[in-house]
Amino acid sequence: MARKRNDPVVATSEASLAHDGRGVIKHKERVYFVPGVLPSEQVEFTPFNKQRGSFAGRLEHVITSSEGRVTPPCEYFGVCGGCATQHLAPAAQLHFKAQLLQDNLQRIGHVQPQEWLEPLSGESFHYRRKARLGVKFVPKKGGVLVGFREKGTAYLTSLKTCLTLDQRISDLLPALHELVEGLSVHQRIPQIEVAAAHDDVALIIRHLEPLNDDDLPLLEAFGGVNQVQLMLQPAGPDSIHVVWPKPPASVPALHYLLPDFDLTMQFRPSDFIQVNAEMNRKVVSLAVEYLELRPDDRVLDLFCGLGNFSLPIARSGAQVLGVEGEISMTEQAGHNAKLNDISNAQFNAANLHLEGAEKGLPQSGYNKMLIDPPRSGAQLIVSEYIPILKPQRIVYVSCNPATLARDADILVNQQGYKLLTAGAVDMFPHTAHVESIAVFVGPLN
Repeated sequence: MARKRNDPVVATSEASLAHDGRGVIKHKERVYFVPGVLPSEQVEFTPFNKQRGSFAGRLEHVITSSEGRVTPPCEYFGVCGGCATQHLAPAAQLHFKAQLLQDNLQRIGHVQPQEWLEPLSGESFHYRRKARLGVKFVPKKGGVLVGFREKGTAYLTSLKTCLTLDQRISDLLPALHELVEGLSVHQRIPQIEVAAAHDDVALIIRHLEPLNDDDLPLLEAFGGVNQVQLMLQPAGPDSIHVVWPKPPASVPALHYLLPDFDLTMQFRPSDFIQVNAEMNRKVVSLAVEYLELRPDDRVLDLFCGLGNFSLPIARSGAQVLGVEGEISMTEQAGHNAKLNDISNAQFNAANLHLEGAEKGLPQSGYNKMLIDPPRSGAQLIVSEYIPILKPQRIVYVSCNPATLARDADILVNQQGYKLLTAGAVDMFPHTAHVESIAVFVGPLN
């Protein structure tokens, strides 16, 4: 159902942005969230009637600009939903993310660190090495569309270039349009998963109907000409198989490097890894520094994935146990330990979101902990398990400041931990997503 609109009005926005990067405008006792509006700007906007619990609006014209406003460099900005803040200068984006973290810790967590870490940042373009591109066949829009969802809709923005994707993936976009257009099942391909490794690129094409005999030569030619690993997924994750290079045994393993720790980390194209290689290296190094490791430490790494933090920690000589919900990831972590000649890191699989998960974890013997949970946070671990283990020092890496704040409230105000430091990490430039890191020390320190 289309939004009901009112006549455009002139108003001045609030001094801060909403958590998703939209501008906030109070007008006639209502609060409107308006994309494209920056703090303290006088604008003309069209207010919409309430939908899904809040009021929204459309920016029509900026009358008085914010000092932080810049011209978005991407031609798709404002339509494509991949970025939300390209119209905000990089320094102002960092300030927004740092402020969002501070607001969440104070408002939700009722905590304040003893020291604020300066926001971590890096290259702001072509940083994204993992993505899931949507695909749709729309004759009225010229045929096959490949790209990200439009802002606020289920439609696709058809991208021929992307300033956030790894340059190697961005350069492939025009050819991907042509490839899908030429396949017999072009109407039944919903997505392409892309992964850019240190020296390889892999694509996984999901298809809902079987390909015919003419499709395979097209796929093989695409892989050979563009020198990418090409895979098909006709059903669930277990159905992924290689079509190029041939034979599949010749496909090199994808990997990324953690040079500060002399580590090579192998992964499969469908595995979770941090999308920003540069910022991942910085966060890993900072987390290891904040753990203040000694050879006699025993460290528990929860939500360990494929060993992204566990193996750098192990390089210090400390004993490490990594725990992750997916068996395939702990197996990959164990493989990476062997690949890098690390014998002081072990890995177990356990559902860390399951009630009673603490019973399957070590009850003692670990004095330090690293937590890197998904957006839902680590509430059960924090409330049920940490009081049992009582680690002396906890480094918490978060991708959601709201759940970090909730868990910090439990650690500090219920369990007596101190929040030493916290800071924002710009893992996803030009978006409103906030990565952060926080350090807690136990009551006995």
